[in-house]
Amino acid sequence: MKSEHLILVDEYDQELGVEEKLKTHQEGKLHRAFSIFVFDDDGRLLLQKRARTKYHSAGLWSNTCCGHPRPGEPTLAAAHRRLGEEMNFSCELRKFFDFQYHAELENNLIENEYDHVFIGKFSGAPIPEKEEVEDWKWIEMIDLRQDLRRRPDEYSYWLRQALERSEWRFLNAFIGAF
Repeated sequence: MKSEHLILVDEYDQELGVEEKLKTHQEGKLHRAFSIFVFDDDGRLLLQKRARTKYHSAGLWSNTCCGHPRPGEPTLAAAHRRLGEEMNFSCELRKFFDFQYHAELENNLIENEYDHVFIGKFSGAPIPEKEEVEDWKWIEMIDLRQDLRRRPDEYSYWLRQALERSEWRFLNAFIGAF
């Protein structure tokens, strides 16, 4: 993993400083992150399967894209940047909600994120970067709900948390606003 710095924050998302990415995840420091959920015209969610080479949560299905803003980079700008880097497309993104979560992952890593959730709309086929994404698919929300109940360990922790906290019906209603 290349050296990258994350923005450390408090429980109100106020910046406290910066720290190297791996060290932040080893020590479980609270940091700023974002998650992107992109839907098509039929209301299906675009999922990605994280590449097997990722340093955590490798091979798990997750939301369309996620990442961390760089120091000095606005979160929305970082979300657009990362969507292009991972999935090779761009779309309008709207802020949906924020949440904080803490999870102990494999390799003695800890996710402790203040996560900004964005939603977007895109109809087409992404061309994901192979170093980032092993596979992708469009999925109906009802099918995702059922699969999450049957096979929760096949999905990233933050995807499960974001969907639990979004209260699915509000997410579906908001998608209609695009």
